[in-house]
Amino acid sequence: MRWRFPRSVELLGVVGFLVIASMTVFMIAPNGSTSVAGVFWNDWVSTESGPLGPADVDALIRVRQAGLWEIPVGQQAQDRAQLDRVREVGAILAEDHTLIDEQVRDLAARLDVRLPNAPTQDQQRWMEELSELSGAEYDQVFANRLRAAHGGVVQVLAEVRAGTRNELVRSFCQHAMLMVLRHITLLESTGLVEYEELPAPRPPERRPLP
Repeated sequence: MRWRFPRSVELLGVVGFLVIASMTVFMIAPNGSTSVAGVFWNDWVSTESGPLGPADVDALIRVRQAGLWEIPVGQQAQDRAQLDRVREVGAILAEDHTLIDEQVRDLAARLDVRLPNAPTQDQQRWMEELSELSGAEYDQVFANRLRAAHGGVVQVLAEVRAGTRNELVRSFCQHAMLMVLRHITLLESTGLVEYEELPAPRPPERRPLP
């Protein structure tokens, strides 16, 4: 399966992947624990493209879940944002997530993975928060909420890309990472991201050695 890349993201994505993959290689969870979607970590199924594990399923769910709130919020930014740059970034995010949402739904259908159809409670709360804002305050919250969300997703994608046994999931995660890394750069280009509010990287002693 070949993925259509949203605009020109290849160079940014390759560089970003090399950095992230060097930091995150393994996804470890105790037996019987569950993913964000309630999938058991020790459930594996065989597919034509290779074994499909719970971490693979979780990655597809997270990409779908991201689009369920980032598409409407990106569209909303066209009316609520004050800065032209924020409106531009919102439009790109909405366009890119619309494209990748179609792709993840197609892949999920091939792999018999059930995807969510509604934002999470946190996402609904963020959408409600933004709906009550406008102007400069909207710009600030938009940039920081979305930057934090993208940071969480890219870590999951990097871990799955580095260790998945499924060929289609491997290809899709790399493709999705290119998009997410580009979005992080775009959100930071607004000049509004408060880096000190982002989760700090894990200490080196907590990372498995390559």
